[in-house]
Amino acid sequence: MSGEKRLRKTRNIGFMAHIDAGKTTVTERVLFYTGRTYKIGEVHDGTAVMDWMPQEQERGITITSAVTTCQWHEYIIQIIDTPGHVDFTIEVERSLRVLDGAIAVFCGVSGVQPQSETVWHQADKYRVPKLAFINKMDRVGADFFGAVEQMRAKLGANPLVVQLPWGAEDSFRGVIDLIAMQGITWEEESLGARYQQVAIPEEMLSQARHYRERLVEKIAETDERLTERYLGGETISEDELRQAIRKAIIALKVVPVLCGAALRNKGIQPLLDAITAYLPSPLDCPPVRGINPLTKLPEERRSDEGDPLCALAFKILMDQGRKLTYVRVYSGAIETGKVIYNANLGGEERVARIFEMHANDRKRLDRARAGEIVAVMGLKDTSTGHTLCDREYPILLEPMEFFKPVISVAVEPRTNQDQEKLAFALEKLSEEDPTFQVRYDEDTAQTVISGMGELHLDVLIKRLLEEYNLPVHVGRPQVVYRETIGKEAEVKERFSKVIEDVTHSAEIHLAVIPQERGTGVAFVSAVPTGEITDELLEMIKESVQESSTVGPLAGYPLTDIKVVLKRVRYSDDEFTPMVIKVAVAQALREACQKASPILMEPMMELDVIVPEEFMGEVIGDIQARKGTIDLIDTKGKIATIKARSPLTRMFGYSTDLRSMTQGRGTFSMRFSRYDSVNA
Repeated sequence: MSGEKRLRKTRNIGFMAHIDAGKTTVTERVLFYTGRTYKIGEVHDGTAVMDWMPQEQERGITITSAVTTCQWHEYIIQIIDTPGHVDFTIEVERSLRVLDGAIAVFCGVSGVQPQSETVWHQADKYRVPKLAFINKMDRVGADFFGAVEQMRAKLGANPLVVQLPWGAEDSFRGVIDLIAMQGITWEEESLGARYQQVAIPEEMLSQARHYRERLVEKIAETDERLTERYLGGETISEDELRQAIRKAIIALKVVPVLCGAALRNKGIQPLLDAITAYLPSPLDCPPVRGINPLTKLPEERRSDEGDPLCALAFKILMDQGRKLTYVRVYSGAIETGKVIYNANLGGEERVARIFEMHANDRKRLDRARAGEIVAVMGLKDTSTGHTLCDREYPILLEPMEFFKPVISVAVEPRTNQDQEKLAFALEKLSEEDPTFQVRYDEDTAQTVISGMGELHLDVLIKRLLEEYNLPVHVGRPQVVYRETIGKEAEVKERFSKVIEDVTHSAEIHLAVIPQERGTGVAFVSAVPTGEITDELLEMIKESVQESSTVGPLAGYPLTDIKVVLKRVRYSDDEFTPMVIKVAVAQALREACQKASPILMEPMMELDVIVPEEFMGEVIGDIQARKGTIDLIDTKGKIATIKARSPLTRMFGYSTDLRSMTQGRGTFSMRFSRYDSVNA
């Protein structure tokens, strides 16, 4: 297959959803029906191919994103299955960074759940075209149109209904294809491998015609030529509709909505058809943009094997002590044994081996070409977010953003002999996961690990035991606090030091101003143009950022403040960068001490789903934890409670919720913002 034809027939896609919406179940069916696996793996049995880690099989959840490749007709589909739990959001973030399209899986009963919103907005950030698949239409309480309406209301999406469910709950039989205007049913004896197109049943014909008309009207609005033909009463063919839908989805104007019941093997083949028909190939995506590190000018790389190499390392995995670097190749090619250039580090790396991955199974390749997602062995210093390219044609892609950890625990080995082994294991785990951080506390002589939540740290501690044979003692969870200020303050700070009989001095005049919650640290200069060089201004800005990592109250990082530089005075003869840096640090600290410093703790957004009869007890418990109830929504006999609570009060909540609701309550929790401890 020629390079251009291969790229035209390639789809790089990912499945994303809230935990337990069924995306791994959907992925397993995709692998089975495309012939990639010979039997269907099930999450609840611990046999899902994509959940290959022992902990994923034990817990029945996806923890790490897994990559695989399959073929549907003449199309190559490269798939990343991502976690649905909020503690592992980084896996979704770095996957979406390299994907060309995504399938959002929603539960037909619960609709748009909290983590669904998070991953949807992550996809919006990277401008990833999306399909929606409403799963579990066979479950009691399934509501297809309710889920579509929630997509519109909660996500701000423009859903385009291209299928209708044929029945619901126990009577769910199949789907109605609104483009071909046919019904589709599946044979249960073949595990859904065989399906047939049939006439739409009489009782659904009126509804199907209504939604078909709405589909045509909506898609005609996205194309001027189709609008004229539609208003003129002309018939728009199936092929024209599909082409218009493809064009609209790539332009991020619509989100086609399909439905099914993955566990009952219904709805997957039409989803595969939609992936190949509507989602973009690498050639449909705009060229990747970056900066030439030598000229500092913007450059582009087209998806072309003949262009200079440009690739992004988006994931690191330690497999039996060996480092695997997952790479998306945007242009050019990577070859075994060849040297490639790491633009972030300014150094070269040698490619030892290249693998096409199928979860944790590998297939050796000699070459990885534009448009492919592969794993590379031999890249010793490359980390998540690094750009790989040709030394002669360097390019630096936009770095990836990582979430800050909000919870910490102290760990120590059972024996002193294992101290060095623990340090090595933690270094390897933190290299894999940018949201997992390790530091040594000089004051308490403890090793402190930080992560995104209790489950995140629990998984990592268990990995120390299972993968490194390293049992550890774990201290009580500690919260990572922040500091801010309560009012404006202004200071003039003079610093002077004698170095080799010469007095070096500098005077800094700055102000600090409190900002809205969640805004971070901002720096602005009010010094008149021409009074300070760009180089010195950049140095002061760096010093402010460095100094803001230690607050005046308890040494926690500062946030939600604006630092305004008013004036800088120094002698040209006595100028040294260190004097300026020290003066800035002292001025910032003194200003924050005068500005009524405030200690802030992480506040968590809480979504609790419980049977209605337990609602009162659960609300009372949240309020006892100093939580604030924002919304109570009842649907049938199920209540959804949205609340905010300090993280310090939420330790062990999963156990308490189970005991309050006889094991029937579920919840998800995610970081919201930092707020005053006494708020």
